[in-house]
Amino acid sequence: MPHYLLSMHSVEDETREPMTEEQMQEFMGRVGLLEQELRSSGAWLFGGALHDADTATVVRVSDREVMTTDGPFIEAKEHLGGFYIIQADNLDAALSWASKTSAAVGHAIEVRPFRHVSEA
Repeated sequence: MPHYLLSMHSVEDETREPMTEEQMQEFMGRVGLLEQELRSSGAWLFGGALHDADTATVVRVSDREVMTTDGPFIEAKEHLGGFYIIQADNLDAALSWASKTSAAVGHAIEVRPFRHVSEA
């Protein structure tokens, strides 16, 4: 069965009102229901939320020397904020999960299929 990445992106310097405790509980409830549905359907493989992009460390090897730098790999306004890895029968099924995810988290969701090893 094909695997898909459902990714959520955060926008750097986006100003939002902090959630109230009630709003946070409602948000977490929606996400919890989504994740429960993903698991019970067999679509769930893995998911996670990431810390802000400024916590990233980039590792490069050049001439056998390891170099590390702070911050994201690229200068961008949008950064990966969280993701789910799911399995679905086809792209339409993955898009259906993405629409449920978008409704739960209130952000656009990018859907990308994983390459099968034979395609690499």
